Amino acid sequence: MLTEVMRFYGLARPPVDAGFFETEHHAQVSRDVRAAIMGGRLIALTAVIGSGKTILSRRLRADLEREGRVIVSRSLSIDKAKISLPLLEAALFYDLTPEKTVKISSQSERRERDLQELFRRAKKPVALFVDDAHDLHPKTLTALKRLIELVAEGGGQLSIVLVGHPKLKNDLRRPKMEEIGDRTTVFEFGGLRDRQRDYIDWVLKASLKEGVAPDDVLTDEAATLLAAKLKTPLQIGQHLVRAFEAGFEIGAKPIAAGVVEAVLSSKLDELEPQLTRNGYDLRSLVEQFDAKPAEIRRLLRGDL
Repeated sequence: MLTEVMRFYGLARPPVDAGFFETEHHAQVSRDVRAAIMGGRLIALTAVIGSGKTILSRRLRADLEREGRVIVSRSLSIDKAKISLPLLEAALFYDLTPEKTVKISSQSERRERDLQELFRRAKKPVALFVDDAHDLHPKTLTALKRLIELVAEGGGQLSIVLVGHPKLKNDLRRPKMEEIGDRTTVFEFGGLRDRQRDYIDWVLKASLKEGVAPDDVLTDEAATLLAAKLKTPLQIGQHLVRAFEAGFEIGAKPIAAGVVEAVLSSKLDELEPQLTRNGYDLRSLVEQFDAKPAEIRRLLRGDL
């Protein structure tokens, strides 16, 4: 966002990634996930793109670490599609080993026994968080159940929290995933739900300089229109930026509903963006329907 646009509207920061807007739904999901973690479960936390699940997961990990009742572990690997069980076990070794030098055996039998010993020494439940878990291979998901059982047999307790898009939930419910799906506690995070207007007021107050009121930069009608058309914090933040930039071009202050109407995408609710927000890109759709890429492209265009 251009600094001259921010200066014109009195913005101290762009209205994106403004922080954590907590609702009762956020608090309830957090309580439910924490209770499941204490029970040593395989957990899936799913939400559409831009709903705030990453921030929710980050705060949940921070709360658990601050309380000290659970040891928090997390895989830092960027390429989630290539994450395998050995990589997740390596994350546990790095987070549980008290020594500065981490030694991980290349022999699977030795590695599993060493891992059991680490859990016995930890004397606390462990929660392993896996982000973007919708990209994990089905074989890796199935292996996670066995990892929890391995730790339990050694006298430890492990919970694994899979954070991902709704595709993860749907994959776990497929018949061939019954072995793990029926043993997974699934929590669906609904994001803002019906609090879009409250979020708009909050993010504007968090972004504007002291002394600048939300009504000075955005009319009530414009804010109501944004709340009616958009669902997630990411969508709202992006469209606020677009509205400020478009308003600046014509010198509009405050921004009226007409400017907002002009920047709203007509394709916002079409099939392809809806599927993308739920975690279904071209590759995953090809695998889901056992189809050719050209057929999926035709489907998304409405030509199939």
